Amino acid sequence: MRRIILIGLVILCKYSAYAQQPLAGFNPYAYTIDKTGTFKQGAVVSAHPLASQAGNLILQQGGNAVDAAIATQLALAVVYPGAGNLGGGGFLVAHLKNGKNIAIDYRETAPDKAGRDMYLDAQGNANTTLSQDGHLAAGIPGTVAGLFASMKYASLPFSKLIEPAILLAEKGFAISEGEAQSLNAHKAKFIRLNTTHPIAFVKAQPWKAGDTLIQKELARTLQLVKAKGAAGFYTGETAHKIVAEMKRGRGIITLDDLKKYKAKERIPVVFNYKGYTIVTMPPPSSGGICLQQMMGMVEQYPLATYGFQSPQAVQLMVEAERRAYADRAEYMGDADFVKVPAAQLVQPAYLKSRMKDFVSAKAGNSEKLKAGQLLPESEETTHLCVVDAAGNAVSVTTTLNGSYGSNVVVGGAGFLLNNEMDDFSIKPGVPNMYGLVGSEANAIAPGKRMLSSMTPTIVLQQQHPILVTGTPGGSTIITSVFQTLLNILEFNLSPEEAVNKPKFHHQWLPDQIDVEKDFPESTIMALEQMGYKVVKRDAIGRTEVIKINTNRTLEAVGDKRGDDSVAGQ
Repeated sequence: MRRIILIGLVILCKYSAYAQQPLAGFNPYAYTIDKTGTFKQGAVVSAHPLASQAGNLILQQGGNAVDAAIATQLALAVVYPGAGNLGGGGFLVAHLKNGKNIAIDYRETAPDKAGRDMYLDAQGNANTTLSQDGHLAAGIPGTVAGLFASMKYASLPFSKLIEPAILLAEKGFAISEGEAQSLNAHKAKFIRLNTTHPIAFVKAQPWKAGDTLIQKELARTLQLVKAKGAAGFYTGETAHKIVAEMKRGRGIITLDDLKKYKAKERIPVVFNYKGYTIVTMPPPSSGGICLQQMMGMVEQYPLATYGFQSPQAVQLMVEAERRAYADRAEYMGDADFVKVPAAQLVQPAYLKSRMKDFVSAKAGNSEKLKAGQLLPESEETTHLCVVDAAGNAVSVTTTLNGSYGSNVVVGGAGFLLNNEMDDFSIKPGVPNMYGLVGSEANAIAPGKRMLSSMTPTIVLQQQHPILVTGTPGGSTIITSVFQTLLNILEFNLSPEEAVNKPKFHHQWLPDQIDVEKDFPESTIMALEQMGYKVVKRDAIGRTEVIKINTNRTLEAVGDKRGDDSVAGQ
């Protein structure tokens, strides 16, 4: 499916600003949204067509999948401000052509002035407004550090990778209908929560499809990063602007916080599922461990024979989800600060024991089902996938947390700050914006990374990548990746079907199954007869997939639920 973003009569004079640049042939004022594509040399899929095109341009210029992933992330920071970012963070998982699996953690951290009870009032009640809106909600941004940590595996100079983003910010691009609606919906928040005006995202008249969004201040920030590297963000002019913004808005990020931030390379979570090797993200993501738990719990059952979205299959998957999320709430946090019993949580014997009380055709109960007894030791985010001709595969999920993060734009720097502090357990048992609860393992501490659900994932067969996937969606990320993998590996759906078929979600608390509005009514009725509470809701996630076929063709799919788009060659 293809949708075209149209522009006004000024197309030729605007496009001429790009014609003499490295983006010749790349038109940010009239572009298509391509939901699927089959390619031979390389493929990119992301939340915005211009970002996917930027990544593909880098592949065409000889870059590898990591190069393209960096360029795509930078472009998303311009064209997809609701989640693409310089002021947030993320995770990268990659399988390199030499067989190495890597995971890079550039999750945000809590400022040094942060404290365990910083969002509690005098009576000890949690004030989630402070953890979700405005300056105090922001953690130390990790994206820029993560991009430069990724450069270890890139092949082109950073100056080339950032050029599309700079041009898109400086010269502008036509926004889609969805982006226009989103900017209009957040106008009041932008005005209320920002200390400097005007900002690029606010104008007198409502935004409409085809309007040009120009971000001169963001272009300046990107130029500083191009010229000075990570120091162009974490020290000097940009850092001082961040701190000045904090002072105006009573935030707590300091120059020392910014200077000390470091991205970290982690050991990926790698596990086997019926002959496939799954490579995904370790803590501070909960995604990798939860995904391994859920797939391990269902592996002993003949899932394929139950049938796609049959009551029997959905019930089994829901009960696996329930148990994994109960363990998430109790045991998971930043492994640099707390002991995460990762090995115990995924032991086959433990996973088998977690399903002992599973009863077919009868709903489980989250009030009774708590975290498991361990055996002794022996929704705003964005995702992109890239595969190149050499066999490198990259899966990246980044986030500001809520839509447009804290809604605070750094004065003079033009980028939005995250509201990731809400992903800590601001008080044990108090749900965050996604309804997730946590324990002391995810309590706030200076320098600590907040627990995440982001689950960038790669599937290997005989040590060669066959699937690259991931999604945004807050607490629904893990279950959406779980379902997408099973849709393809168990139920033999095409990548397009696996992405676009309606999804469901259970996260232990609240004790309900969320389903998209087009979920099969017959399955809903059967689940309700078993005793489940089923709640219809709007879209769950925006999954991206690249499938590598045995003939080396690449099937790329962008989710129907947004402006997600593929590009390739």
